[in-house]
Amino acid sequence: MPILGIMASSTSGASAVGNFDSIASASGTGSSGTITFSSIPTTFTHLQIRGIGRTTATGAADTTLRMRVNGYTSAYPLHRILGNGTAASAYGATTEVYFQDVVDVATNSATSNVMGAFIIDILDYANTNKFKTFRALSGTDNNGGGTIIFGSGLYSQTTAITSITLEANGQNWTTTSNFALYGIK
Repeated sequence: MPILGIMASSTSGASAVGNFDSIASASGTGSSGTITFSSIPTTFTHLQIRGIGRTTATGAADTTLRMRVNGYTSAYPLHRILGNGTAASAYGATTEVYFQDVVDVATNSATSNVMGAFIIDILDYANTNKFKTFRALSGTDNNGGGTIIFGSGLYSQTTAITSITLEANGQNWTTTSNFALYGIK
């Protein structure tokens, strides 16, 4: 029986349509600002990245995560809607060299143990007949202050996505940062 549009696992051991299958996971080291998922199989319909992140940056309590696919360094069109409990804002761009300013993570200036949480969906990532769409939901709560962001972007290439890099915006990922990549049938 479907629950929220997701099928329950089959009992035969094979994945049913709509299942989330773990592909890879990674954790921050404290000395690197890059997490890369490579050799991503093209056997799924969509991908999802789930993470909790904190960087070694200081200053503001939060910062943006940068994502790049297949090493692509040309324009990523994107937009975001951000709320911080006091005001809301919107932003759009057509020439970003990363999928950035759309996912928020905590920094070392945030309250101790505060993390930014996010989910990024990558739709039809292996379809070589269309561009790929990203959508993201993220937020950071700094014990009463923080942000929530909803955004989307585009990888304007028909090439299947086989590599994803998550960067800590010029800083390092703390050892408490964890990331997981899932394939969706």
